[in-house]
Amino acid sequence: MAKSPRTPPEPVAAARAPRKAGRPTSVKARTPRPKAAKVAQETAPETAPVSGPASAADVPETAASAPTAPPPDFSAVGAEQRQILETLSLNLARAAMTAQSAIAEAALSQADRPAALSPDPFNVGPAMNAVMTSLASRPDKLFAAQADLFNRYMDLWAASTRRAAGEEPGTPSKDKRFRDPAWSENPMFDIMRQSYLVTSDWMNGLVASVEDIDPRTKRRAEFFTKLLTDAFSPSNFLASNPVALKAMAETNGESLVKGMQNFAADLERGLGKLKISQADYGQFVVGENVATAPGQVVWRDELFELIQFDAATDNQRAIPLLIFPPWINKFYIMDLQPQNSLIRWLSAQGFTVFVCSWVNPDRDKAGFGFDEYLDKGIYRAIEKTLEQTGSKTLNTVGYCIGGTLMGAALAHMAAKKDTRVAATTFFAAQHDFAEAGDLLLFTDEHWLKEVEQQMDAAGGVLPGAAMAETFNALRANDLIWSFFVSNYLMGQSPPAFDLLFWNADQTRMPKRLHLDYLRSMYGQNLLTKGEFEIGGVKVDLSKVKIPLYFQASREDHIAPMNSVYRSARAFKNAEVTLTLAGSGHIAGVINPPSANKYQHWTNTTLPASLGEWQAQAVEHPGSWWPHWANWLHDRSGDWVPARDPKTGPLKPIEPAPGSYVKVKS
Repeated sequence: MAKSPRTPPEPVAAARAPRKAGRPTSVKARTPRPKAAKVAQETAPETAPVSGPASAADVPETAASAPTAPPPDFSAVGAEQRQILETLSLNLARAAMTAQSAIAEAALSQADRPAALSPDPFNVGPAMNAVMTSLASRPDKLFAAQADLFNRYMDLWAASTRRAAGEEPGTPSKDKRFRDPAWSENPMFDIMRQSYLVTSDWMNGLVASVEDIDPRTKRRAEFFTKLLTDAFSPSNFLASNPVALKAMAETNGESLVKGMQNFAADLERGLGKLKISQADYGQFVVGENVATAPGQVVWRDELFELIQFDAATDNQRAIPLLIFPPWINKFYIMDLQPQNSLIRWLSAQGFTVFVCSWVNPDRDKAGFGFDEYLDKGIYRAIEKTLEQTGSKTLNTVGYCIGGTLMGAALAHMAAKKDTRVAATTFFAAQHDFAEAGDLLLFTDEHWLKEVEQQMDAAGGVLPGAAMAETFNALRANDLIWSFFVSNYLMGQSPPAFDLLFWNADQTRMPKRLHLDYLRSMYGQNLLTKGEFEIGGVKVDLSKVKIPLYFQASREDHIAPMNSVYRSARAFKNAEVTLTLAGSGHIAGVINPPSANKYQHWTNTTLPASLGEWQAQAVEHPGSWWPHWANWLHDRSGDWVPARDPKTGPLKPIEPAPGSYVKVKS
């Protein structure tokens, strides 16, 4: 450090006005300077001398001869800039303290709980070991892969060099994580993004290239490699996310404070486990602004409530329609809002609509299995619907797992010569599980033992959050990381989105039913093989001969379209109609005609493979609902005067949506 002069320094030229805050206007590179003086250098008058040794070229000519320089004058920093810095510093401290406090409280709340049942519940270790062993046995393949990675980086560096020389950046990425222009406008973040994409694509491709291991083992390794590479995306970290950094700068750190408050609230809501909010749950109340279709609960027992919805037409079809939703979720996915309510739409088409609203089971239902859900569920709901309408037959709908149960019930009815069901529709339902998608990865015996212990610890039921976590993992970027970024890094409030509110409103599942479902269907595919026993009968799907309508969705990750197609073909002697809808497991089903969204494909034949079916299919714009309604009208009998739920033989218990749907897990 320079010593203080014994005589006053020569006077220096008058300083110009301080430079306004903002980006520098010069494109010339600046000489790096010590960090300690950075703030003063950027805000002090341009001709003010700097501390430390300097050459004459570094300072104005009028000050070059000065023997020493006075210390930086921090008072030159404007009051506004000081306030901004103070606010930013305080907000960063608040955010850090909020996060630390939340983590500490979570740790304390988890301290008296048992440790994880297994350090590797999904049995990933053996799968990755098999992949690494295979790659090690093929050094030529590994060498080629390394050369490929090197070539990719050479291409990336060449592109970056051209960019530095003035070439315009390319079009924004199609990857939703990097769509913001900030990822491509700034060269540093652009190369960070592209480096990540090169590496993650290479890693996933390397695992996928392994050929000499068990296909399911390979798929497990692929799935968790993808989860890992998704987690390490630069978009998931504050320091490497330009959009989050921009929000932090523009709000003086308020976005990060709000984000850590969201983080703390989600930890508290999850009782010490991070339970990421996907929607503003306080904006919706079941029965008030979702699940509002008018109707009456006309039957209630220990397993379900039977809801009959009000007529919307003067006349209705004689044969009523009874819908069995999945017991994993609540029925009001079909009645979110008036404009997208499938139940209201069906009533407006002239159908008498009933829904089986399953109970949210607790410990007393731990021993309930497929037999109970057949006898006390399917059969009793059919009996009560026919009693209420006076009809001898009805049509049914089975949605997702409700469709799996309904398919087994139809085979049981065929064996018993029971003809009460005239026709059945399946929404996104599987019966042949040979190609059931990534959910197969969660059904090996190693994982099933973990699930069984988890249910035992919960008193014989699977907590609703457990299935939600599994489904979220199937689409981690959409259902985990996108909310992680928006809620925590950006400090945004979750959206008021009815579908995501419903998605988080999970139900519990009885131990016996859930384990039997996973083992018999996903694990052994017994239903299609004709070896599944229900109600004391080994059922055979080929014995079903009534008309069936199958709906599949092109982008369904829970009931993949190929799996649904195989299921349709499993009913070999039935009159089967199949329609393929655009979008996924939910939006592909819940797509009202008024939305004018997506498209659907039809084909009157059912060839050996889905590929052949698609090659011959006809594409139609918009919703598939009208196509299904025409099919249903043809199988629903004559027109009769509209039925009033309040005047039937079964006396109304309470208005729709009933009580069972309101029970939280």
